[in-house]
Amino acid sequence: MRALAAEASKLASLPAAWIAAAAGVLVPGVVASITASSTRGAIARGATTVAGADTGYQELAFGVVGAIILGVVAISSEHFTESAESGGGRQITTSLTAVPSRLRFLLAKVAAVAITGAVLAIIASGTTMGVIHVVLGEHTPAMGADDVPRLAGVVCYWVCTALLASGITVLTRHGVVPLAVLIANTSVVSVTYLLTKITPLANYLPDMAGVRMFIRKLPGSTAEISPLTGGLVMTAWVAVLLVVAAISFTRRDA
Repeated sequence: MRALAAEASKLASLPAAWIAAAAGVLVPGVVASITASSTRGAIARGATTVAGADTGYQELAFGVVGAIILGVVAISSEHFTESAESGGGRQITTSLTAVPSRLRFLLAKVAAVAITGAVLAIIASGTTMGVIHVVLGEHTPAMGADDVPRLAGVVCYWVCTALLASGITVLTRHGVVPLAVLIANTSVVSVTYLLTKITPLANYLPDMAGVRMFIRKLPGSTAEISPLTGGLVMTAWVAVLLVVAAISFTRRDA
């Protein structure tokens, strides 16, 4: 528990972690506001457009960029070399001195990322759905019994994505590449989505499978993957990656 508390404290002290929190809350909220305003305007003009069942949830899929930043910086900050004035050392040296067991240290780090990612997802979900309700008013899609598991799916998706980002960063020991690749794939050009047009097997890549936990209709996709299956597939990817990352971290030089 002390190792977990220490890692949570270190994470809270990182400016980049607060940027991740801001991005995670603001990105889906702003996109939801724009989308809802457009829908409300169309309804006011008498159009037959109505808010879709995935309203709010699609925006939360974009907001996962906050979880990506969180997962990357939690690990990459350990390998950042300080300036010569500060001694030119790295945080990882101090961390492993305080917690000699590399596996215990990594588990504490991963747990801190998972807990923080879950809290961030809950806040982002509440904020985004609140924005949708305020902007659309009476045209807001009615909340049903299936919205609770869908929101739980959002939290699971964000946590798994943050852990994927952490695992990749453990392997690369540098944050730039995983940060650029993962954010680009999420918000600019989704390579994994394009791959689904080439082979249906791409639907079982972690992000494409995981998003099925809360998105009912994925545009352009004909693959039928249940929320439970999507969650299990993404969890399996995360578990395998973290095992590989743990083996690599415990066997190589810091």
